[in-house]
Parts: sequence; C-alpha cells; structure tokens
Amino acid sequence: MKSLPKLVIFGDLEKRGVSEAIDEFLGFAKGKAEIVASYGIEDLKQTCTTALPPEDAKVLKKCDYAIVFGGDGSIISTARNVSKASLPVIGVNVGKLGFLAEFSVAELQDFFPRLKKGTAPIDKRMMLNCRVFSDGRGKDRDEKFYSAAINDIYITAGPPFRMIELKILVDGQSLAGCVTDGLIISTPTGSTAYNLSAGGPILSPKIEAVVITPICPHSLSFRPIVINADSTIEVFGVRVNDGTTISIDGQVSLNLTINDVVRVEREDSDFLIVSNPLRSKWDTLATKLSWAEQPKYKQYPNV
Repeated sequence: MKSLPKLVIFGDLEKRGVSEAIDEFLGFAKGKAEIVASYGIEDLKQTCTTALPPEDAKVLKKCDYAIVFGGDGSIISTARNVSKASLPVIGVNVGKLGFLAEFSVAELQDFFPRLKKGTAPIDKRMMLNCRVFSDGRGKDRDEKFYSAAINDIYITAGPPFRMIELKILVDGQSLAGCVTDGLIISTPTGSTAYNLSAGGPILSPKIEAVVITPICPHSLSFRPIVINADSTIEVFGVRVNDGTTISIDGQVSLNLTINDVVRVEREDSDFLIVSNPLRSKWDTLATKLSWAEQPKYKQYPNV
C-alpha cells in the first residue's frame, strides 16, 4: 500500500480567507495525507537566503510537497526558502491575481488523487541570484548582500527622485550605459510582473533566459533585451541618489551606494511548481490580464 503524501503547509495568516482555506483543506486531508509541519509566510518575506534554518531544512527533506495558501507573493517568498530542498510547491489562490497560485481549494481537492499517486505535473522554473559587493570590484570577500529571486531584481532611483546613471556589463563586456529611473532584471516567470508593466516582453515560463528592461530611460533606443540564462550581469552605479534601492521580488531590499556593484547570475537551484492541468499559462494571461483580447466592436442591427 502506497504511503500517504507528506505535506508542509505555508500560509499568510494575515490575509483574509487564508485561515479558513487552510482549515477547510486540513479537514479534507485528514486520513488522506500526513501534515509534517506548518509555517507562517510573514517570517519568510524578508528572508534573503534560499534555505530555512538547518532544523527546518531537515523537515522539508521529509516532505513530498509544500502547499502555500495565499497569493503569488506568498508563493514567491516560500519558494526562495524551499528551493534548495527541491520541494515542489502547490499554490492555492486566496489572493487577487494568482499567476503562480493556480489552484482553488476545491480544485486542489479534485486534484488530490494525483498527489497520492505521485503523478502531479511539475514545472521547473529557473531562478536568479543577486549579490552586492561594496568596493565596486566584485570580490567575494567584499560581498555584503545575497538573495535568490523568483521574479525579478530591480533597481529604483529613490529619493530625491533624480534620474540615476547605470553602467551594465554582460559576461564582462559593456552592454549599455543609461540615464534612467531604474532597471529590471527578470526571469521568465517574472516577465509578466514588473517587466511587463515597464514594456518588457512576455516569455514562456519554461524558457531559460533573462530579460533586462530599463525603467523610463532617457533614450529612444534603449529597448528591453533578452539574453542567455547563463550570463553574468554586473551593474555599476555611475550616479545614484541617497535613496537608490535594489529590490528582490519586491520583498527584500537594500540601499545602494556609489561604490556598490550588483552581480546577477543564474541560481544553482530551480523553483519547482505543481501546475494545474485544467489551466494553461496562456489561459492565465488571457483571463487575468486580458492579453490579446479582441476589440469590443459595436454591433449594428440588420437593416
């Protein structure tokens, strides 16, 4: 007889409806699964590392799936912390948009037999990591910040809101210099987030690539560019503001100074997510963001 699936539960208990959704699922899962542990999301959102403390990492190794109740932000903060354990994440949407949180509680219950059989479809998504060095040369001994990123790494001008000047290198070769309000470096998963709002391209989440998108550049010709996933990107601040900040997934941030260099590379672990077979990524684009929606033509009666 096949053993019960071992689950770890993550939930943003401060979000309306999450506690109720977890309670409903726990009632359903009684006798059908083993709940190994549960964690609150708020403890993870400001975490830079890609692993929970050692004692919690041991717990994750015992689990088959992590189920996250909340929205996409909840999944992102969880994924940054569980990726090293290669633990597939199931997102249950109790939020607004739900790009990554693909299941409702009812859909998860209908899907549950596939978890028990071990036949759940799992997508592998690439991640990035960001390191900040304090002396402008990028030597490991001078590292002052590290974090993995699921969606994006972006630099914003910040107070007093003057445009900043950045120099961008890819694999040690100069790519561009720009006077701008900021810069977004995005994964394919994050291409539908800040990158999309800034005019960047939509990438299939299974593609292995990185998007570099300027934020309101003082240039008509600096367009977003897609580069190889294994590239090393370095960003130098030629001119920055007192409040210039680098942000990871909109959840972890650091103030940048003129002497800092930002290095972005592919993370050595991937984000594993269980996909909902009832939905495709393109369905999500169409239904959530009305992508490629046809014009609403005026209907004329027959004459």
